[in-house]
Amino acid sequence: MKRSIRVGIFASMCWVLISVCVAGAQEAAVPLTLEESIAIALRQSVVIQSAREGVAASEARTKEAITGFLPKLSTSYNYSRLYPAPYVNQPPPIGTLTTGTENNYTWSLDARQPLFTGGRLKANYDINRLGADASRQEERGTIQDIVLEVKRGYFTILKAKRLVGVAKQSVEQFTAQRDLAKNFYEVGLVPRNDYLQAEVRLADGNQALIRAENSLEVARSRFNTVLRRPIEATVDVVDNLDYKPYETAFEECLKTAFENRPEIQVYSLRAEQAGKKVKVVESEFYPSVNLVGTYQRYGESADVNGSSYRDPENWSVAAMASWDLWEWGRTKYARDASVSQERQAQNALTHVKDQVSLEVKSAWLNVKEAEKLIAVTQKAIEQAEENYRINQERYREQVARTTDVLDALTLLTFARASWSNALSDYRIALAALERATGIIWRAGDGGQ
Repeated sequence: MKRSIRVGIFASMCWVLISVCVAGAQEAAVPLTLEESIAIALRQSVVIQSAREGVAASEARTKEAITGFLPKLSTSYNYSRLYPAPYVNQPPPIGTLTTGTENNYTWSLDARQPLFTGGRLKANYDINRLGADASRQEERGTIQDIVLEVKRGYFTILKAKRLVGVAKQSVEQFTAQRDLAKNFYEVGLVPRNDYLQAEVRLADGNQALIRAENSLEVARSRFNTVLRRPIEATVDVVDNLDYKPYETAFEECLKTAFENRPEIQVYSLRAEQAGKKVKVVESEFYPSVNLVGTYQRYGESADVNGSSYRDPENWSVAAMASWDLWEWGRTKYARDASVSQERQAQNALTHVKDQVSLEVKSAWLNVKEAEKLIAVTQKAIEQAEENYRINQERYREQVARTTDVLDALTLLTFARASWSNALSDYRIALAALERATGIIWRAGDGGQ
Protein backbone atom coordinates (compact mmCIF):
# COMPACT_ATOMS: atom_id res chain seq x y z
CA MET A 1 0.00 0.00 0.00
CA LYS A 2 2.74 2.44 1.01
CA ARG A 3 4.73 1.59 -2.10
CA SER A 4 1.68 2.30 -4.30
CA ILE A 5 1.18 5.65 -2.60
CA ARG A 6 4.83 6.59 -3.16
CA VAL A 7 4.58 5.59 -6.83
CA GLY A 8 1.40 7.67 -7.24
CA ILE A 9 2.99 10.73 -5.64
CA PHE A 10 6.07 10.35 -7.81
CA ALA A 11 3.94 10.07 -10.99
CA SER A 12 1.93 13.16 -9.99
CA MET A 13 5.11 15.16 -9.43
CA CYS A 14 6.45 14.07 -12.82
CA TRP A 15 3.21 15.12 -14.51
CA VAL A 16 3.29 18.54 -12.83
CA LEU A 17 6.93 18.98 -13.84
CA ILE A 18 6.17 18.04 -17.46
CA SER A 19 3.21 20.45 -17.54
CA VAL A 20 5.35 23.27 -16.19
CA CYS A 21 8.05 22.56 -18.76
CA VAL A 22 5.51 22.53 -21.61
CA ALA A 23 3.93 25.75 -20.41
CA GLY A 24 7.36 27.33 -20.11
CA ALA A 25 8.23 26.24 -23.61
CA GLN A 26 5.01 27.80 -24.91
CA GLU A 27 5.71 31.04 -23.08
CA ALA A 28 9.26 31.26 -24.41
CA ALA A 29 8.28 32.15 -27.96
CA VAL A 30 10.95 31.78 -30.62
CA PRO A 31 11.86 35.31 -31.83
CA LEU A 32 10.59 36.12 -35.29
CA THR A 33 12.83 37.61 -37.95
CA LEU A 34 11.55 40.48 -40.03
CA GLU A 35 11.22 38.29 -43.13
CA GLU A 36 9.30 35.63 -41.18
CA SER A 37 6.96 38.31 -39.82
CA ILE A 38 6.30 39.65 -43.32
CA ALA A 39 5.64 36.16 -44.65
CA ILE A 40 3.11 35.46 -41.87
CA ALA A 41 1.30 38.76 -42.45
CA LEU A 42 1.11 38.25 -46.22
CA ARG A 43 -0.22 34.75 -45.73
CA GLN A 44 -2.80 35.72 -43.12
CA SER A 45 -3.99 39.15 -44.28
CA VAL A 46 -7.67 39.30 -45.23
CA VAL A 47 -7.01 42.63 -46.95
CA ILE A 48 -4.63 40.91 -49.37
CA GLN A 49 -7.07 38.06 -49.83
CA SER A 50 -9.75 40.60 -50.71
CA ALA A 51 -7.41 42.29 -53.20
CA ARG A 52 -6.73 38.91 -54.82
CA GLU A 53 -10.46 38.32 -55.15
CA GLY A 54 -10.63 41.66 -56.94
CA VAL A 55 -7.97 40.46 -59.37
CA ALA A 56 -9.87 37.21 -59.96
CA ALA A 57 -13.08 39.17 -60.65
CA SER A 58 -11.30 41.48 -63.12
CA GLU A 59 -9.74 38.55 -64.95
CA ALA A 60 -13.16 36.90 -65.19
CA ARG A 61 -14.61 40.09 -66.67
CA THR A 62 -11.79 40.13 -69.25
CA LYS A 63 -12.65 36.58 -70.30
CA GLU A 64 -16.29 37.62 -70.47
CA ALA A 65 -15.37 40.45 -72.84
CA ILE A 66 -13.56 38.01 -75.15
CA THR A 67 -16.82 36.15 -75.68
CA GLY A 68 -18.18 39.21 -77.46
CA PHE A 69 -16.03 38.33 -80.50
CA LEU A 70 -17.41 34.79 -80.72
CA PRO A 71 -20.65 33.52 -82.30
CA LYS A 72 -23.69 33.23 -80.04
CA LEU A 73 -25.98 30.20 -80.18
CA SER A 74 -29.55 30.22 -78.95
CA THR A 75 -32.44 27.79 -79.20
CA SER A 76 -36.18 27.95 -78.66
CA TYR A 77 -39.10 25.53 -78.64
CA ASN A 78 -42.69 26.69 -78.79
CA TYR A 79 -46.20 25.36 -79.23
CA SER A 80 -49.25 27.18 -80.53
CA ARG A 81 -52.82 26.01 -81.11
CA LEU A 82 -54.92 27.61 -83.82
CA TYR A 83 -58.68 27.27 -83.70
CA PRO A 84 -60.06 26.76 -86.19
CA ALA A 85 -57.24 25.38 -88.29
CA PRO A 86 -56.05 27.83 -90.97
CA TYR A 87 -58.20 27.77 -94.11
CA VAL A 88 -59.07 29.79 -97.21
CA ASN A 89 -62.39 30.15 -98.96
CA GLN A 90 -62.32 29.25 -102.63
CA PRO A 91 -65.02 29.78 -105.19
CA PRO A 92 -67.45 26.90 -105.75
CA PRO A 93 -67.22 24.10 -106.33
CA ILE A 94 -63.99 24.05 -104.19
CA GLY A 95 -65.37 25.87 -101.15
CA THR A 96 -63.37 25.97 -97.92
CA LEU A 97 -59.77 24.77 -98.22
CA THR A 98 -57.76 23.88 -95.07
CA THR A 99 -54.14 25.18 -95.25
CA GLY A 100 -52.70 24.21 -91.85
CA THR A 101 -53.10 22.30 -88.61
CA GLU A 102 -54.55 23.23 -85.27
CA ASN A 103 -51.49 22.02 -83.33
CA ASN A 104 -48.15 23.63 -84.27
CA TYR A 105 -44.75 22.76 -82.71
CA THR A 106 -41.60 24.66 -83.67
CA TRP A 107 -37.96 24.19 -82.61
CA SER A 108 -35.30 26.60 -83.85
CA LEU A 109 -31.52 26.97 -83.47
CA ASP A 110 -30.05 30.43 -84.12
CA ALA A 111 -26.38 31.50 -84.56
CA ARG A 112 -25.27 35.14 -84.56
CA GLN A 113 -21.73 36.30 -85.40
CA PRO A 114 -20.79 40.00 -85.13
CA LEU A 115 -19.01 41.21 -88.26
CA PHE A 116 -18.65 44.93 -87.56
CA THR A 117 -19.47 46.93 -84.41
CA GLY A 118 -17.58 50.16 -85.00
CA GLY A 119 -14.79 49.07 -82.63
CA ARG A 120 -17.08 48.56 -79.64
CA LEU A 121 -16.07 44.95 -78.94
CA LYS A 122 -12.33 45.68 -79.12
CA ALA A 123 -12.65 48.76 -76.92
CA ASN A 124 -14.76 46.87 -74.38
CA TYR A 125 -12.17 44.09 -74.23
CA ASP A 126 -9.38 46.65 -73.73
CA ILE A 127 -11.31 48.28 -70.89
CA ASN A 128 -11.61 45.00 -69.03
CA ARG A 129 -8.00 44.00 -69.75
CA LEU A 130 -6.78 47.31 -68.37
CA GLY A 131 -9.07 46.85 -65.38
CA ALA A 132 -7.42 43.49 -64.63
CA ASP A 133 -3.98 45.10 -64.85
CA ALA A 134 -5.13 47.85 -62.48
CA SER A 135 -6.44 45.26 -60.02
CA ARG A 136 -3.04 43.53 -60.03
CA GLN A 137 -1.35 46.85 -59.28
CA GLU A 138 -3.83 47.50 -56.47
CA GLU A 139 -3.01 44.08 -55.03
CA ARG A 140 0.68 44.99 -55.23
CA GLY A 141 0.03 48.25 -53.41
CA THR A 142 -1.94 46.41 -50.74
CA ILE A 143 0.95 44.00 -50.21
CA GLN A 144 3.34 46.92 -49.84
CA ASP A 145 1.03 48.57 -47.29
CA ILE A 146 0.93 45.37 -45.22
CA VAL A 147 4.71 45.03 -45.39
CA LEU A 148 5.10 48.62 -44.19
CA GLU A 149 2.72 47.92 -41.31
CA VAL A 150 4.75 44.87 -40.33
CA LYS A 151 8.01 46.82 -40.43
CA ARG A 152 6.56 49.62 -38.34
CA GLY A 153 5.23 47.16 -35.79
CA TYR A 154 8.49 45.20 -35.77
CA PHE A 155 10.73 48.22 -35.19
CA THR A 156 8.27 49.69 -32.68
CA ILE A 157 8.65 46.52 -30.59
CA LEU A 158 12.43 46.86 -30.78
CA LYS A 159 12.19 50.51 -29.76
CA ALA A 160 9.94 49.66 -26.83
CA LYS A 161 12.25 46.81 -25.73
CA ARG A 162 15.26 49.12 -25.76
CA LEU A 163 13.39 51.80 -23.86
CA VAL A 164 12.48 49.17 -21.25
CA GLY A 165 16.18 48.34 -21.02
CA VAL A 166 17.05 52.01 -20.63
CA ALA A 167 14.40 52.40 -17.92
CA LYS A 168 15.67 49.33 -16.03
CA GLN A 169 19.25 50.57 -16.21
CA SER A 170 18.09 53.95 -14.98
CA VAL A 171 16.24 52.37 -12.05
CA GLU A 172 19.34 50.38 -11.13
CA GLN A 173 21.49 53.52 -11.16
CA PHE A 174 18.91 55.56 -9.25
CA THR A 175 18.73 52.71 -6.71
CA ALA A 176 22.51 52.74 -6.31
CA GLN A 177 22.49 56.51 -5.86
CA ARG A 178 19.64 56.26 -3.34
CA ASP A 179 21.57 53.65 -1.35
CA LEU A 180 24.70 55.79 -1.42
CA ALA A 181 22.77 58.87 -0.29
CA LYS A 182 21.14 56.81 2.47
CA ASN A 183 24.53 55.61 3.71
CA PHE A 184 25.93 59.13 3.67
CA TYR A 185 22.86 60.41 5.49
CA GLU A 186 23.08 57.70 8.17
CA VAL A 187 26.68 58.67 8.94
CA GLY A 188 25.81 62.35 8.89
CA LEU A 189 27.70 63.35 5.72
CA VAL A 190 24.63 64.67 3.86
CA PRO A 191 21.32 66.12 5.01
CA ARG A 192 18.14 64.05 4.92
CA ASN A 193 16.95 66.12 1.99
CA ASP A 194 19.61 64.53 -0.26
CA TYR A 195 18.32 61.07 0.60
CA LEU A 196 14.70 62.14 -0.03
CA GLN A 197 15.59 63.61 -3.41
CA ALA A 198 17.17 60.30 -4.43
CA GLU A 199 14.01 58.46 -3.30
CA VAL A 200 11.81 60.76 -5.40
CA ARG A 201 13.99 60.30 -8.50
CA LEU A 202 13.92 56.53 -7.97
CA ALA A 203 10.12 56.63 -7.80
CA ASP A 204 10.06 58.62 -11.04
CA GLY A 205 12.34 56.03 -12.60
CA ASN A 206 10.01 53.21 -11.53
CA GLN A 207 7.05 55.05 -13.06
CA ALA A 208 8.96 55.45 -16.31
CA LEU A 209 9.76 51.72 -16.26
CA ILE A 210 6.08 50.84 -15.78
CA ARG A 211 5.09 53.07 -18.71
CA ALA A 212 7.84 51.59 -20.89
CA GLU A 213 6.76 48.03 -20.11
CA ASN A 214 3.15 48.91 -20.87
CA SER A 215 4.18 50.48 -24.20
CA LEU A 216 6.04 47.27 -25.05
CA GLU A 217 2.92 45.17 -24.38
CA VAL A 218 0.81 47.51 -26.52
CA ALA A 219 3.37 47.29 -29.34
CA ARG A 220 3.29 43.48 -29.16
CA SER A 221 -0.50 43.44 -29.25
CA ARG A 222 -0.55 45.68 -32.30
CA PHE A 223 2.04 43.49 -33.98
CA ASN A 224 -0.08 40.41 -33.31
CA THR A 225 -3.04 42.21 -34.87
CA VAL A 226 -1.05 42.99 -38.03
CA LEU A 227 0.02 39.34 -38.24
CA ARG A 228 -3.57 38.24 -37.46
CA ARG A 229 -2.47 36.22 -34.45
CA PRO A 230 -4.31 36.07 -31.09
CA ILE A 231 -3.82 39.45 -29.48
CA GLU A 232 -2.55 37.86 -26.25
CA ALA A 233 -0.11 35.53 -28.03
CA THR A 234 3.46 35.66 -26.78
CA VAL A 235 5.63 37.33 -29.41
CA ASP A 236 9.25 38.36 -29.63
CA VAL A 237 11.37 39.61 -32.51
CA VAL A 238 15.03 39.40 -33.45
CA ASP A 239 16.88 42.64 -32.72
CA ASN A 240 18.24 44.01 -35.99
CA LEU A 241 18.33 47.70 -35.13
CA ASP A 242 21.56 48.39 -36.94
CA TYR A 243 22.53 51.49 -38.87
CA LYS A 244 23.77 51.65 -42.44
CA PRO A 245 24.07 55.07 -44.07
CA TYR A 246 21.51 55.72 -46.80
CA GLU A 247 23.33 57.21 -49.76
CA THR A 248 20.71 57.23 -52.54
CA ALA A 249 20.01 60.74 -53.86
CA PHE A 250 16.50 62.17 -53.83
CA GLU A 251 16.37 62.42 -57.63
CA GLU A 252 17.07 58.72 -57.98
CA CYS A 253 14.42 57.90 -55.36
CA LEU A 254 11.86 59.98 -57.25
CA LYS A 255 12.72 58.30 -60.55
CA THR A 256 12.33 54.88 -58.93
CA ALA A 257 8.97 55.90 -57.47
CA PHE A 258 7.62 57.03 -60.85
CA GLU A 259 8.69 53.70 -62.32
CA ASN A 260 7.47 51.43 -59.52
CA ARG A 261 4.67 53.00 -57.48
CA PRO A 262 1.51 50.89 -57.92
CA GLU A 263 -0.67 53.96 -57.42
CA ILE A 264 0.82 55.68 -60.48
CA GLN A 265 0.37 52.51 -62.50
CA VAL A 266 -3.26 52.22 -61.38
CA TYR A 267 -4.16 55.81 -62.29
CA SER A 268 -2.31 55.50 -65.59
CA LEU A 269 -4.36 52.42 -66.43
CA ARG A 270 -7.56 54.15 -65.33
CA ALA A 271 -6.77 57.05 -67.66
CA GLU A 272 -6.20 54.63 -70.53
CA GLN A 273 -9.48 52.92 -69.63
CA ALA A 274 -11.28 56.25 -69.87
CA GLY A 275 -9.89 56.70 -73.40
CA LYS A 276 -11.23 53.29 -74.38
CA LYS A 277 -14.67 54.21 -73.02
CA VAL A 278 -14.70 57.11 -75.49
CA LYS A 279 -14.15 54.53 -78.26
CA VAL A 280 -17.10 52.50 -76.99
CA VAL A 281 -19.40 55.50 -77.21
CA GLU A 282 -18.04 56.54 -80.63
CA SER A 283 -18.87 53.06 -81.99
CA GLU A 284 -22.53 54.09 -81.91
CA PHE A 285 -21.84 56.52 -84.77
CA TYR A 286 -21.39 53.48 -87.05
CA PRO A 287 -23.74 50.70 -88.15
CA SER A 288 -23.47 47.24 -86.68
CA VAL A 289 -23.41 44.21 -88.99
CA ASN A 290 -24.15 40.65 -87.89
CA LEU A 291 -24.26 37.33 -89.71
CA VAL A 292 -27.32 35.36 -88.62
CA GLY A 293 -28.01 31.70 -89.36
CA THR A 294 -31.21 29.86 -88.41
CA TYR A 295 -32.19 26.19 -88.53
CA GLN A 296 -35.84 25.37 -87.80
CA ARG A 297 -37.95 22.24 -87.46
CA TYR A 298 -41.76 22.18 -87.52
CA GLY A 299 -44.46 19.64 -86.92
CA GLU A 300 -48.05 19.07 -85.83
CA SER A 301 -46.79 16.87 -82.97
CA ALA A 302 -44.12 17.29 -80.27
CA ASP A 303 -41.52 15.37 -82.31
CA VAL A 304 -41.55 18.19 -84.94
CA ASN A 305 -41.59 15.78 -87.86
CA GLY A 306 -43.57 18.02 -90.15
CA SER A 307 -47.18 17.84 -91.34
CA SER A 308 -49.10 17.30 -94.54
CA TYR A 309 -49.09 21.06 -95.08
CA ARG A 310 -45.46 21.94 -94.36
CA ASP A 311 -41.94 20.49 -94.59
CA PRO A 312 -40.39 19.44 -91.26
CA GLU A 313 -37.26 21.62 -91.55
CA ASN A 314 -35.81 24.76 -93.13
CA TRP A 315 -32.76 26.93 -92.70
CA SER A 316 -31.59 30.40 -93.63
CA VAL A 317 -28.44 32.59 -93.57
CA ALA A 318 -28.67 36.35 -93.56
CA ALA A 319 -26.47 39.41 -93.08
CA MET A 320 -28.20 42.03 -90.94
CA ALA A 321 -27.15 45.66 -90.64
CA SER A 322 -28.67 48.15 -88.21
CA TRP A 323 -27.91 51.84 -87.82
CA ASP A 324 -29.53 54.43 -85.57
CA LEU A 325 -29.67 57.48 -87.82
CA TRP A 326 -31.25 60.07 -85.52
CA GLU A 327 -31.48 60.16 -81.71
CA TRP A 328 -31.49 63.92 -81.08
CA GLY A 329 -27.76 64.07 -80.30
CA ARG A 330 -27.77 61.34 -77.64
CA THR A 331 -24.54 59.72 -78.87
CA LYS A 332 -22.78 63.10 -79.20
CA TYR A 333 -23.65 64.07 -75.64
CA ALA A 334 -22.58 60.66 -74.37
CA ARG A 335 -19.25 61.10 -76.18
CA ASP A 336 -18.78 64.58 -74.67
CA ALA A 337 -19.34 63.13 -71.20
CA SER A 338 -16.84 60.31 -71.76
CA VAL A 339 -14.23 62.77 -73.09
CA SER A 340 -14.63 64.86 -69.92
CA GLN A 341 -14.20 61.73 -67.81
CA GLU A 342 -11.02 60.95 -69.73
CA ARG A 343 -9.68 64.41 -68.90
CA GLN A 344 -10.62 63.86 -65.25
CA ALA A 345 -8.65 60.63 -65.24
CA GLN A 346 -5.62 62.38 -66.74
CA ASN A 347 -5.85 65.13 -64.11
CA ALA A 348 -6.11 62.50 -61.37
CA LEU A 349 -2.94 60.86 -62.69
CA THR A 350 -1.10 64.19 -62.60
CA HIS A 351 -2.33 64.79 -59.04
CA VAL A 352 -1.14 61.35 -57.91
CA LYS A 353 2.30 61.99 -59.38
CA ASP A 354 2.46 65.27 -57.44
CA GLN A 355 1.45 63.48 -54.24
CA VAL A 356 4.04 60.76 -54.82
CA SER A 357 6.73 63.40 -55.34
CA LEU A 358 5.79 65.05 -52.04
CA GLU A 359 5.63 61.69 -50.24
CA VAL A 360 9.07 60.66 -51.52
CA LYS A 361 10.57 64.02 -50.58
CA SER A 362 9.09 63.92 -47.09
CA ALA A 363 10.21 60.31 -46.51
CA TRP A 364 13.71 61.03 -47.84
CA LEU A 365 14.06 64.05 -45.53
CA ASN A 366 12.84 61.97 -42.57
CA VAL A 367 15.57 59.41 -43.28
CA LYS A 368 18.22 62.13 -43.43
CA GLU A 369 16.90 63.71 -40.24
CA ALA A 370 17.02 60.37 -38.44
CA GLU A 371 20.59 59.80 -39.64
CA LYS A 372 21.67 63.14 -38.20
CA LEU A 373 19.89 62.42 -34.92
CA ILE A 374 21.69 59.07 -34.61
CA ALA A 375 25.05 60.82 -34.87
CA VAL A 376 24.01 63.55 -32.42
CA THR A 377 22.56 61.15 -29.84
CA GLN A 378 25.59 58.86 -30.00
CA LYS A 379 27.80 61.83 -29.12
CA ALA A 380 25.33 62.91 -26.43
CA ILE A 381 25.53 59.48 -24.75
CA GLU A 382 29.32 59.70 -24.53
CA GLN A 383 29.12 63.17 -23.02
CA ALA A 384 26.30 62.23 -20.64
CA GLU A 385 28.17 59.15 -19.41
CA GLU A 386 31.28 61.22 -18.73
CA ASN A 387 29.21 63.91 -16.99
CA TYR A 388 27.57 61.26 -14.80
CA ARG A 389 30.90 59.65 -13.96
CA ILE A 390 32.44 62.98 -12.94
CA ASN A 391 29.47 63.96 -10.77
CA GLN A 392 29.48 60.56 -9.09
CA GLU A 393 33.15 60.90 -8.21
CA ARG A 394 32.66 64.44 -6.95
CA TYR A 395 29.69 63.31 -4.84
CA ARG A 396 31.69 60.49 -3.28
CA GLU A 397 34.33 63.07 -2.41
CA GLN A 398 31.55 65.34 -1.07
CA VAL A 399 32.35 68.22 -3.44
CA ALA A 400 29.05 67.85 -5.36
CA ARG A 401 25.41 67.71 -4.31
CA THR A 402 23.00 64.81 -4.75
CA THR A 403 21.04 67.00 -7.16
CA ASP A 404 24.06 67.18 -9.46
CA VAL A 405 24.32 63.39 -9.64
CA LEU A 406 20.58 62.93 -10.09
CA ASP A 407 20.46 65.55 -12.84
CA ALA A 408 23.42 63.92 -14.58
CA LEU A 409 21.72 60.53 -14.39
CA THR A 410 18.49 62.00 -15.79
CA LEU A 411 20.45 63.47 -18.71
CA LEU A 412 22.13 60.13 -19.31
CA THR A 413 18.78 58.33 -19.32
CA PHE A 414 17.36 60.88 -21.76
CA ALA A 415 20.40 60.52 -24.04
CA ARG A 416 20.10 56.71 -24.08
CA ALA A 417 16.37 56.91 -24.81
CA SER A 418 16.97 59.48 -27.57
CA TRP A 419 19.54 57.22 -29.21
CA SER A 420 17.17 54.23 -29.14
CA ASN A 421 14.38 56.40 -30.54
CA ALA A 422 16.62 57.78 -33.28
CA LEU A 423 17.81 54.31 -34.33
CA SER A 424 14.32 52.81 -34.52
CA ASP A 425 12.88 55.95 -36.11
CA TYR A 426 15.58 55.68 -38.78
CA ARG A 427 14.55 52.13 -39.65
CA ILE A 428 10.86 53.12 -39.70
CA ALA A 429 11.64 56.17 -41.87
CA LEU A 430 13.68 53.95 -44.20
CA ALA A 431 10.74 51.53 -44.48
CA ALA A 432 8.43 54.45 -45.29
CA LEU A 433 10.85 55.68 -47.97
CA GLU A 434 11.00 52.22 -49.51
CA ARG A 435 7.19 52.19 -49.61
CA ALA A 436 7.18 55.65 -51.16
CA THR A 437 9.51 54.49 -53.92
CA GLY A 438 7.50 51.29 -54.50
CA ILE A 439 10.30 48.80 -53.72
CA ILE A 440 9.47 48.00 -50.12
CA TRP A 441 10.02 44.23 -50.24
CA ARG A 442 10.87 41.34 -52.48
CA ALA A 443 10.62 37.67 -51.50
CA GLY A 444 13.97 36.38 -50.30
CA ASP A 445 15.55 39.78 -49.64
CA GLY A 446 15.78 39.11 -45.91
CA GLY A 447 13.10 41.69 -45.17
CA GLN A 448 15.69 44.45 -45.07
